Amino acid sequence: MFGKLNMAILGCGNIASLMAETMRKVSSVKSYAVASRDLDKAKAFAKQHGFKKAYGSYEELLRDKKVDLVYIATPHSEHYANAKLCIEYGKHVLCEKSFMVSEKQAQEIFALADEKNVLVTEAMWTRYMPMYAKIREVLSSRVIGDPVMLTANLAYNIRWVKRMMDPNLAGGALLDVGVYTLHFASMMFGNDVLKINANCTYTETGVDEQDSIALTYRDGRMAVLNASMIGVGDRQGVIQGTKGYMVIENINNFESVAVYDNAYNRIGFYKRPKQKTGYEYEIQACVRAIKAGWLECPEMPHEETLTVMRMMDEVRRQFGIIYPFERSGKEETESRQADTPQAENREDDSLHGAVSGDAVREQKEEPGREGTDAAAAEYAGTEKEAQTAGEEDVQPAEKSAVSIEEEPVTPVIQATQEAIAAAEAVPAAEVEKTMAAVAAEEVPAEEIANTATSAAEAVPIEETQESQETER
Repeated sequence: MFGKLNMAILGCGNIASLMAETMRKVSSVKSYAVASRDLDKAKAFAKQHGFKKAYGSYEELLRDKKVDLVYIATPHSEHYANAKLCIEYGKHVLCEKSFMVSEKQAQEIFALADEKNVLVTEAMWTRYMPMYAKIREVLSSRVIGDPVMLTANLAYNIRWVKRMMDPNLAGGALLDVGVYTLHFASMMFGNDVLKINANCTYTETGVDEQDSIALTYRDGRMAVLNASMIGVGDRQGVIQGTKGYMVIENINNFESVAVYDNAYNRIGFYKRPKQKTGYEYEIQACVRAIKAGWLECPEMPHEETLTVMRMMDEVRRQFGIIYPFERSGKEETESRQADTPQAENREDDSLHGAVSGDAVREQKEEPGREGTDAAAAEYAGTEKEAQTAGEEDVQPAEKSAVSIEEEPVTPVIQATQEAIAAAEAVPAAEVEKTMAAVAAEEVPAEEIANTATSAAEAVPIEETQESQETER
């Protein structure tokens, strides 16, 4: 395969728009086609972003033999069906995070991709960024000694985005925000996790709104991860070592790394290279992989995607959240949960005034299905999840909710239910959108360091930047 690849997009939401603008600035792909279940919307999108063709159905686009690579920009609940359809038509796939709703879905998609001999990869953009290689390089130099603990926080006040509240669309904080914290822990500490302890609070629709996840590694290290869709956080990742610590600004789009010694003196500072939007790296990785005949990108191996999906399955099990479209496997899920002990050492709920994961059960059966609109609002900021609010093209689904079990009703659960009922809705205020800085020239599609590679030599820790300023 030579020359530029013809790239297409499924879905015409906000994240699709940012990807479309990025594609215009990447020399290795052509903005070829876009599809929506609303043809007028697809035509408007194509005109705005310079796409050659617009289609009113996904299958019509996929029947176009000139399409090489498809970017899936639909809600989490649709990823499995959309990816499967693309693969069956022999198209390479770049699928937005969270890759699928469950590990089982991810396994099936990867198996089908192997059978059809096509590339499929998750668009977890931080995995593809050059700044990730720099962070790993500094960490591997052992300038902070042996890393022993990691914390990661990611929080955006996005509760008013309809998609985030809808269990039919796999809404909630975990798959949209918490996934970044889990990937960050995986990228820095690996995946030899011995135990997961997870708790959350819930929206009135029953999806998780704030998550607290603790990972205990087999070698004694720990990762403490916090995610929220109702508050605004610092977005920092901090890695503590025996001789110092590292502070990574913005775990969702690495901006800088500051290194401190055991006397809290800053002894190193590294700033990310200039970006177009940050999406360019995953596009370039896909092009390299496709031209090399690979079925996965080395920056985002299938096994890494499966591992994080497995962790999220366990976190959701502890939360007790089952999405409405998962009900067909309810009996199997309940049997598996019955055989798995609950997380140990969970603190008493009364100390925090929050319902633990054990307080939520599966959804009630609902008759029929009705249309559901995808969210039209945007998140704040330039981060990738800040563009996903407009993801669209959703299969019709019923407006059902995850219910909190009424019997037995403990004082904590009762108090929480009353608090939820009394809570006021978050105002759907217009949030100002800030775009990422766009580089004037094309970034060379050079090979990005393999995510598993550790630096053999120590990194010089002399001050590389006097300024504390980071790109926003």
